[in-house]
Amino acid sequence: EVQLVESGGGLIEPGGYMRLSCAAAGFTFSRSDMTWVRQAPGKGLQWVSTISHSGAGVWYADSMKDQFTISRDNNKNTVYLHLNSLKTEDTAMYYCAKGGRAPALSDGSNRGQGTQVTVSS
Repeated sequence: EVQLVESGGGLIEPGGYMRLSCAAAGFTFSRSDMTWVRQAPGKGLQWVSTISHSGAGVWYADSMKDQFTISRDNNKNTVYLHLNSLKTEDTAMYYCAKGGRAPALSDGSNRGQGTQVTVSS
């Protein structure tokens, strides 16, 4: 059974930095691509970033590639999302998911419960 637990969210002022973590269990983490998606209030799921199983490949949504950084530690079975220069429009529930972009967006069983990021002054 895939288990994903996100943490690190909270309330932060615009311009701030936040690191989200996702602890994984129930599958061979080091063999799986991992993805972050988000859902803003009243909107659908939005793909944020994907990292390959080794960490050598990373991909970002065009609007976020200069702002967010994805990384992973296969020794800790954890994937991270570093959020820089946060804006109010980054307010959303952030989810990590096993696999690439398509399954992350379509298969809820491969996503964690999410961590809320609220950007507000």
